[in-house]
Amino acid sequence: MAVELSPARRVSAWHFVRLKLRVLGNNFRGQGRRIALFLLGVMVALWIAAGGFLLFASPGIAGEIRNAGMAAGFGGGLLVLGWLLVPLVFFGVDETLDPARFALLPLSRRTLVTGLFAAALVSVPVVAMLVAVSGLVLSAGLLGGPVAAAVAVVGAVGGVLLCVAASRAVTSAFATMLRSRRVRDLAAVLLAVVAASMGPLQIGVTAALRDADWDRLRGVAAVVGWTPLGAPWTAAFDVADGRAWAAPVKLLITAAGIGLLLWWWSRSLESAMVGAASAGQARPAKEVTGGAVAQLFPRLLDRLPRNRFGALVARECRYWWRDARRRAGLITIAVVGVFVPVMVNLSGGGFSMSPEGDLSGAGDSSPALVTSSMVFVGVLASVSLANQFGYDGSAYAANVVAGVRGRLELHARMAAFSLYVVPLLALVSVVIAVVLGEPGWIGLTAGTLLATYGCGLAVNTMISVLGAYSLPETSNPFAMNTGAGMTRGLLVFLSMVVVAIAGVPMVVAAALLGAGWLWLALPVGVAYGVGAALLGAYLAGDLLDRRQPELLAAVTPRR
Repeated sequence: MAVELSPARRVSAWHFVRLKLRVLGNNFRGQGRRIALFLLGVMVALWIAAGGFLLFASPGIAGEIRNAGMAAGFGGGLLVLGWLLVPLVFFGVDETLDPARFALLPLSRRTLVTGLFAAALVSVPVVAMLVAVSGLVLSAGLLGGPVAAAVAVVGAVGGVLLCVAASRAVTSAFATMLRSRRVRDLAAVLLAVVAASMGPLQIGVTAALRDADWDRLRGVAAVVGWTPLGAPWTAAFDVADGRAWAAPVKLLITAAGIGLLLWWWSRSLESAMVGAASAGQARPAKEVTGGAVAQLFPRLLDRLPRNRFGALVARECRYWWRDARRRAGLITIAVVGVFVPVMVNLSGGGFSMSPEGDLSGAGDSSPALVTSSMVFVGVLASVSLANQFGYDGSAYAANVVAGVRGRLELHARMAAFSLYVVPLLALVSVVIAVVLGEPGWIGLTAGTLLATYGCGLAVNTMISVLGAYSLPETSNPFAMNTGAGMTRGLLVFLSMVVVAIAGVPMVVAAALLGAGWLWLALPVGVAYGVGAALLGAYLAGDLLDRRQPELLAAVTPRR
């Protein structure tokens, strides 16, 4: 490492905090929409933190000392694991904390670790976490008095420091790996699968808790409480339960964990500052045949016309396969598309139409329930297009300069995306019908999926023209600019609501038409979806022709 600066110009942790605040302030300057979205994000974070506060405080309010220790052990352990694992795929989200930016500055390891650690503490997630874990302080105070509350304060602060230190240490240790393209792509795939599996995990946990052995769970929580995952959160409840000797031991475990993580961070900081990993042994160049135009078209798309439309489709197909951001969305569609309908229809929550015309509950799945679950999958299938121009960034300037017409551009993008998604939807429709033991419902499931997907293409195409935003120029496939996360959330919510409303006629038809709809669903759904997609491209294409300069400015990353 480089030699430390002279005492007259010694850098302290406060300089790093000021640097981060200055960068954030510059990003907000003149950006009213970004400020509004940031404030909205703060409100959402505090709302979630308030929910966590109530969960942690509820055992103390109810006077349940045993449940308080279990909630603190499991809940706090999950918080630590979240801060430990998420940075592996979210490295670069806050680019001011990237150690590589300080590689050329004459700063010692100690200064860098202290400064980056202090800057990491200045963030909305840290504030939200402090609000949430303060519920442990209230719970400990109600159960054990002022001494337990004081221990809870020390434990909560130590737990937050432990979480931040874990995230920074793991990030630096794996920084070189995450800069490797293969590892980034693997991280994108794994995160997509994990995100898509959150619903299955939640349902599985809920089902397991119904028949859970609570005494055994309390024993597991007690074991977790003696590890760094649970020690800072459970120390105060040992005081409240008459085991005051355990509190200082657990606080020492917490302090030792923080110290070891910071030491690990300091030792791995140099590798994080070096940059990308070695690319390894170079592969021999492949022989190029057929010219540049022939090389643009993949073998499976060799029959595409050699014109602007064919070139745009071929380019988008390559992007959707090679771009980790886009590929993660395709994986999510495949995983969620199969699991959610199966769980919904096998849960016994079906409903049917009574002879009097009223909807009544049924023990088994019904065409209306299957259609409703298919609408959800169709809504999800097209959400990735809500910011399709943001994936291009400044590269979209090539289409603007070439004078590509808006309708042609949107038709090509729809076609390329559909080459991946429509086969997935066909697979989902077959799997769902077979799993439910109703192969005659394949037309029903496929027609609903295609109808909703076509409506989603129309809605998300319009949103992508009107609400595009830039993505950061970073190797992380999930990185977002400041305030862009809330923008993305709002656009996705708007898209899903509008597309779900557009898919309601398919649900109504399934509920009213009975067995006849099983034969009509597929042709009607295909016609409905194709018509909606063409209408959306027609309207959005004219709008795109008028807004190309504004769209290019919106998706170009700011430096």
